[in-house]
Order: sequence, then C-alpha cells, then structure tokens
Amino acid sequence: MKKYYKTIGLLFLVLLFLASYMYTTRKNNDHISIGFAGDVMIGRLVNDIIEKKGYSYPWGNSLPLLAQTDLRIINLETTLTTHTQKNPKVFNFRALPDRVKTLQNAHIDIVNLANNHSLDFKEEGLAQTIATLDSAGIHHVGAGATIYSACKPIILTKHGIKIGIIGYTDNEPTWKATEHTPGVNYIRVGDIQTIAHQISALRPLVDIVIVTSHWGPNMQQVPSADFIKFAHAIIDSGADIIHGHSSHVFQAIEIYKNKIIMYDTGDFIDDYAVDPQLRNDQSLFFVINVTKNGPQSVVLTPVIIHNMQVNIADGAEKEEIIDRMQKLSQQFNTTITNDGIITIKPTHK
Repeated sequence: MKKYYKTIGLLFLVLLFLASYMYTTRKNNDHISIGFAGDVMIGRLVNDIIEKKGYSYPWGNSLPLLAQTDLRIINLETTLTTHTQKNPKVFNFRALPDRVKTLQNAHIDIVNLANNHSLDFKEEGLAQTIATLDSAGIHHVGAGATIYSACKPIILTKHGIKIGIIGYTDNEPTWKATEHTPGVNYIRVGDIQTIAHQISALRPLVDIVIVTSHWGPNMQQVPSADFIKFAHAIIDSGADIIHGHSSHVFQAIEIYKNKIIMYDTGDFIDDYAVDPQLRNDQSLFFVINVTKNGPQSVVLTPVIIHNMQVNIADGAEKEEIIDRMQKLSQQFNTTITNDGIITIKPTHK
C-alpha cells in the first residue's frame, strides 16, 4: 500500500511539474521581442575590412544583444553583387555576395531593400542581391523583379504571433518597379491611398503590421510636418509599428494611438565621415516587445560606430545618446526613462 501511495505521489509531482512548465512556456510565448536597427552598410570600406578581420567584425560586441531578440529587422544599405556597372549617382555601395555571412552571423531575419542603394549596380545588381539573400535564407521586402514582388509583404510567425512586414521608400522615384521592370516599392510621401490599400490587404492576415520605410532627407534630426502627418495616416490605415530610416541620424519616437513611430533609427554599421555636431556615429538598437494586442514597450540600447564597427555605448556616451533621444521625443510627449525604456498603455483589440 505504501508503494502504491508513493507511486501516486510521484505521479502527482510529475503532473504538477508538467502543468507548471506548460503554464510558464505559454506565458513566455505570449509575446515576442523584435529588434530594429537602421542602415547597415557593409559595402565599400566595410566590405574591405571584412576581408581582413572576418564576417562578424562589423557587429563588434552587439551580437549578444541582437541574439536576445526573437526577430531582427534592418535596412540593407548596399547591394550584394559582383556586377560593376553603376547607375550614375554620387554614392554606389557594393559588398561581395559572400558578405551575406555577416548578416547571417547576426541572425538577421528581414532586410528592407526599398532604398536608394538597391539598384546602385543596376537591375543585375538587384537581382543578384535578392538571389544571394534567398540562398542565405534571409527574408527581404521593398524591391523585386516586378511591382508585385516589390510590394509583397513578408509574413512570419513567432510564438503564435503573426508579423507582417512591408517595405517602402520615397527615394529614387525613377527606380519604381512596374509590372514588367524590376525596382523598389516607391511611395510618395502623402500618397496614403496606395499604402493604405497594401496595409488593408495584409491587416486581416496578421496580428502585427510593420511598415519599414527609407524616407526623408539626410542628416535631419527632426521630422517635418508632412512626414508626421503621413506617419499618422499610416498608423490610422492599420500599421502597428513604423520603422523609419534614411537620415543617418536618429530621430524621435512617437507613441501615437498606442502604436509606435520610430521616425528614423539612424545608422548601425557604416564607413561614413562623422559630423561633429549631428554625431551620426551615435545610434541605438530598438527592441519592441509585442503581443497579439499590439506593442507593449520599447527598450533602447545606445551604440557607437567607430572604425566600421558598432559597439554598445557606455558611460557618458550612453547617457548623451539617451538624453538626446529624450529631448527629441519631447515634441510628442513620449516618456523615456534614463534606462531607455518606453512603456505603452495596454490595449485590447
């Protein structure tokens, strides 16, 4: 009889453990963290230094930070191609196709190709870039062989939460994809009808809609009134998160109707000259925690770019970056703690 009760007791403990494990797992799986970085430019001199110092060199000590997130989204500010015929423009960025391993080493999940560099080496360069990303298992949005592929969203599921991502740019209008020609998903700022149509098609299929947009002029710290109005219209059309980039310096974060607008996420990896006033070498890694009900919080980690490598900022430099983001975001009454945390009032769909 004692043996019987001992067996029953042991079985009860096992069942209790399993129930606790399943509850904890379910509780941990009801949200995901999405990591956002701005421009990742691994071409030109970064391409060269990768040859000398390895594929992971540009990420510095940021790799563990990126690894803590469930999804990682960047703007890829270069081509991945061996083609050498350039489109006539001031800056043409090219990394060799094997440099895709740099992205793989950081476990980058999605890259935006809707920008002013994806066709730097013409249609052939874009085609090879897309083929390289496809072979590496990295998703891409915002450019393609036709307008249909350029505006096609990516849908991913993590922990039961469905995420939909669409990429846009207001740069290089002559690069706009058509029914028969490759190019980017070009959008004129203010043209809400086009973007609303694409979001409305995606919205019923997912829990979270992300718009990643390469927009606006370079080296501007404050979004203009027309960009603010357009961003609000994008949220009103059904987006949950706007991931802006292009300026090379970070801009404010706005919580609009409990959704998140990152007007510009700055640069993350590059070989650019540093403006001593605007400090385009200072940036952040943006982590947004979401549930099926929408965004819940933002966690900001300051970073510094030096010698074609990004590293986590500390000390006075960390405080300076957070302080600047706090001041920029005051325009929108966004509260950011000194630890870089934004808490969003819970919402229910």
